[in-house]
Amino acid sequence: MSVPEQLRYSEEHEWVSGLDGDDGIVTIGITAHAADALGEIVYLELQPSEGDAVEAGEPCGEVESTKSVSDIYSPVSGEVTAVNSAVVDEPKVINDDPYGEGWIFKVRVSDEPGDLLDSVAYEKLIEEA
Repeated sequence: MSVPEQLRYSEEHEWVSGLDGDDGIVTIGITAHAADALGEIVYLELQPSEGDAVEAGEPCGEVESTKSVSDIYSPVSGEVTAVNSAVVDEPKVINDDPYGEGWIFKVRVSDEPGDLLDSVAYEKLIEEA
């Protein structure tokens, strides 16, 4: 299972890219581990829209698969700047390419995220599960 080194991860299995970017905007999705555990994703509901605020650790959507329904949590606090309508229309993209075309939303970070895991810590977390 791939755990890209350049990303940061939440304990709820979301990934974050772009934390070191100049514009303060990060991209967020769910990990390959989570997508694999869920099975085929058939429905995605996001509560925030562009311009809405999200809080780190708070639910901001749901993902439904053939096996279960799980909450999506925002790993950072800030303002939503984009929502990937392609995954809302075709959620299976998350299973096919969770770290690429399967991104879910983008956030302009307002507070420094403090509890995100690096790839080594995330690999340890999923090995213990």
